[in-house]
Amino acid sequence: MGYHVVDPETLSPSEDHPCDRRSLTEAVDLSALASAVYDIAPGEQLPRSYHYHDQREELFYIIDGNLTVETPDGDYTVPAGQVFVAEPKSPHRPFNPADADRSVRVLGVGAPRYDIGRPFDPETDELPDGVDAD
Repeated sequence: MGYHVVDPETLSPSEDHPCDRRSLTEAVDLSALASAVYDIAPGEQLPRSYHYHDQREELFYIIDGNLTVETPDGDYTVPAGQVFVAEPKSPHRPFNPADADRSVRVLGVGAPRYDIGRPFDPETDELPDGVDAD
């Protein structure tokens, strides 16, 4: 059996990320689940790019502030206490608008762990196979 209590504030920020990301996955060596806590300042985005995953289901629980998520269906504004879910092959880009008055704190969770995000350009790319625009 294995149990862990982790204070994200004690973890080092992930390198090469567009916001302050503290990986819970790496801290406790999770094998199947990707998880991190993000602090996103105004003008920053959570992922490295607008993207989708072939298999990964992702959810973002908003701890504090309002997270904006760009999708081909339009932008979603998700307030603290609510959850945004992206199913596989659903392009998304979570961010904090430049004109926001404060940072956003988010717990991100996804599985399977190893499913690389595939870049998506809403101006030139077609939706992934199996996804219908509503």
